[in-house]
Amino acid sequence: MPAVTLTPAGPFSLASGIRFLEGFGPASYHHAADGILRLAFPADDGVSVVAAAVRQEVRADGGTGTVRAEFTVHPGTPYPATAVTAEAAAKQAVRAQLARILSLDVDATGFPGLATDPVVAGLAADHPGLRPVCFHSPYEAATWAIIGNRIRMTQAAAIKARIAHQHGHRVHIAGQTLHAFPTPAALRTLTHVPGLTDIKIQRLHALAEAALDGTLDAPHLRALPADHALAELRTLPGIGPFSAELILIRGAGHPDVFPRHEPRVHKAVATAYGLGAPTTDDDVTQLAKIADRWKPYRSWVAFLLRARAQDTSPPGPVCHGSPPSS
Repeated sequence: MPAVTLTPAGPFSLASGIRFLEGFGPASYHHAADGILRLAFPADDGVSVVAAAVRQEVRADGGTGTVRAEFTVHPGTPYPATAVTAEAAAKQAVRAQLARILSLDVDATGFPGLATDPVVAGLAADHPGLRPVCFHSPYEAATWAIIGNRIRMTQAAAIKARIAHQHGHRVHIAGQTLHAFPTPAALRTLTHVPGLTDIKIQRLHALAEAALDGTLDAPHLRALPADHALAELRTLPGIGPFSAELILIRGAGHPDVFPRHEPRVHKAVATAYGLGAPTTDDDVTQLAKIADRWKPYRSWVAFLLRARAQDTSPPGPVCHGSPPSS
């Protein structure tokens, strides 16, 4: 089985990422207690599906261990003996997507320097080595935004998991069977999904087309100024300001965007800094100024605040919280 190696720059804990996924509804992640992160997802090429078993080296000195991922690509075609270039290209593509999913494509050596802010220091102490665990792609983040709009997170997660089981590619990896979410080509063929309205299905079809034509390409979105990327995403059917931020931050893995349309983050920031509940645009602007202290990791600190809120939330279903989409 081919494998790729990722060397974290700065603190990173795969175990912390797995713990986060276990409590993150959209992931529907069920972890075996063996330290292996098992993933199955549509590849960035929009056609194939990747299955990966990710492990992190445990170092005796307590340092940040290297990450190794064994993977298969489906539908699989055995590499001919002379196809060195094709195999190398596949490894490069899988390595890039896995690095983005785990936020290992960002140099985090400067992140500990933010600990001069006592709030960030507390977050880092509570969640050592935790980096944002992103959606597998902007495409999957966008589909989640549509599926989850105006319904409870538990209901949305169940619908997404059912779509994967019924229409996605089934893979076997590290002793488990997983179902990847359908590729864009497969998604655009669906005409009826229990629990989804006709308009949501139409919007999912539009997102599938956008993924295939490159509109939802992660490197493209990351290369744009954040405001331009968000404006471009808002032109997609059903994608409003909240969803656009979700796609850019948690889909494309942008490390330095403060979410101006995420009320739960705003509440978490206000609580952490001893401020009153934010209720106006001016309040959000004040929070954004506080977030400027976190550059160039504003998305990361917001993620850690959400992770803390997730840890302290009472059990039970949680509303998805997306405002009405335009």
